[in-house]
Amino acid sequence: DRTVHLRRGQCVDVEAYGDRQFVLRPYGFHDAFRSDVHDASTHYLGRPVGEWLAARGIAADELGRTDDLQAARLFPVCDSTDEVFDLLEWMLSEQPDPALTALWRSKERLSADEIAARANLRRQDRQRRDFRRDNLPLLAEHYTRSVMYQIDLRDAAQKYVRAQLALPPALPADAPLMHQIRDAMFRAQVHRLRNEDGDGDETRAFSLLREGLTQSARGDLQLPRLDVYRDQIVWGRSAVRIDVAGGWTDTPPYCLNSGGNVVNLAIELNGQQPLQVYVKSTPEPHIVCRSIDLGAMEVITTYEELAQFNKVGSPFSIPKAALALCGFLPQFAAEPHRTLRECLQAFGGGIEITLLAAIPAGSGLGTSSILAATVLGALSDFCGLGWDKLTVGNRTLILEQLLTTGGGWQDQFGGVLHGVKLLQTKAGFDQTPVARWLPDTLFMAPEQRACHLLYYTGITRTAKNILAEIVRGMFLNCGTRLRLLDEMKEHAMDMFEVLQQGDLERYGRLVRKTWNQNKLLDAGTEPEIVAQLCRRIDDLCWGYKLPGAGGGGYLYMVAKDPEAAARIRTLLLEHPLTESARFVDMKLSHKGLQVSRS
Repeated sequence: DRTVHLRRGQCVDVEAYGDRQFVLRPYGFHDAFRSDVHDASTHYLGRPVGEWLAARGIAADELGRTDDLQAARLFPVCDSTDEVFDLLEWMLSEQPDPALTALWRSKERLSADEIAARANLRRQDRQRRDFRRDNLPLLAEHYTRSVMYQIDLRDAAQKYVRAQLALPPALPADAPLMHQIRDAMFRAQVHRLRNEDGDGDETRAFSLLREGLTQSARGDLQLPRLDVYRDQIVWGRSAVRIDVAGGWTDTPPYCLNSGGNVVNLAIELNGQQPLQVYVKSTPEPHIVCRSIDLGAMEVITTYEELAQFNKVGSPFSIPKAALALCGFLPQFAAEPHRTLRECLQAFGGGIEITLLAAIPAGSGLGTSSILAATVLGALSDFCGLGWDKLTVGNRTLILEQLLTTGGGWQDQFGGVLHGVKLLQTKAGFDQTPVARWLPDTLFMAPEQRACHLLYYTGITRTAKNILAEIVRGMFLNCGTRLRLLDEMKEHAMDMFEVLQQGDLERYGRLVRKTWNQNKLLDAGTEPEIVAQLCRRIDDLCWGYKLPGAGGGGYLYMVAKDPEAAARIRTLLLEHPLTESARFVDMKLSHKGLQVSRS
């Protein structure tokens, strides 16, 4: 092995030539490779060509053509790697060895133009693949000083598999958390491509992400105390949300690395806030959970029962996790107790929580996240915790990590915070968004309000599997996915500008663009039955989209004018998409989350 020292701005190419030879081509990053060699402004390796030649005792006419540096025969054809290293050191050196000038003169030399025309591209490709195969393990070994966890790890996994490379050792526990997360998902991807079991590594990646996002809650312990009269009921209710630009950029780990931009609206359905929570005290020291819409009830008497909140589909996962975050499980409590009964006795009594989600499951309107935020908001008031809306939103992000459903922050902040707004976060684990409210003219003026239609398709789709696949691509730095997310983030700023200008047509066209971006991110966003529906109303709309992850739920439409909106209503009322398909009256919410007492 030989060591090469490159100064700032120096670059080296070694091109395959013929069957066994190499062409050595060092150059300066800012070298223009044009103009006459005799001109003092023509630079090579960062200095005038004349100076470089004089330091080596070379006359300009030895280069052949001198009228254009691009055509000058500077670059030697080497027979071995030793010659490559010797001549490279000579060409870069401030004090070149005169003995090597003779070696340079003895060699066939090519110009930059000739290298491009005569390089052995097939051999060059093989050579690059070999170098890449050898370099990937080195990048992984020296991850603290390399770009290993910044490269496209999905592509790297494919290269590892093709080259039959052994996986590098697992990262130590003191490695940066995001490195550990990406390393775990990279390993899972390599195992998957090798038809091996990678579930353990993938589970570890999501677990590490949860640890990072929930760490703040574990350090901010709560001391709940009954803060209402025993005959009072705390009533929490909230709007739902429609995302119109930037959805998915709020999702970890993308937002942790790049921040997120989302424009969304808080809306009421059929004149009401559809998500409601009622909390009251009970004399018996236990917890009772009820769901009006599901017709379910559960009585919780032990910590073990309360901790069973990470089962997707359980009717009371959300209130259980919310109670945990409020300090009713020891790991989140400022004053832990031996049993739940003792905890509730110290609190001041039992708790009864009643949920009402007057909206179908899988709606795409952020229902589960906003319901969780509504529960947290009501419990904060009931338990005297004093959380504001931003704290409630952040706690909801943590709650969803406890449920293992993951997710971003735009759903809860979209419903908890009123009106039309741009929500923005910066990179880092603190994902508290800054809200910038926008004019509501497009949604409140009578002639424009009529153009906004919300249609329940009767098709449902659970977002968890969609989310897991997209997040997997984020973990792996998947180039196509990250570039699209960057575009979506910038698109949210375009939407921000248009909403300030109050242009319905441009707004609708940007909603259409959002829909197209969502479909590029996940092919399952638009199943065929939804595509058929979209084709039926396409000519009558400036734009439309399924809110949220897509695949089902509600279709939000921006009709071209009130007449077009009326035609859409007639068309879909006469020929509904499914048996349960229907229009729902949507109204911009000027309240967001509300909590009051009886």
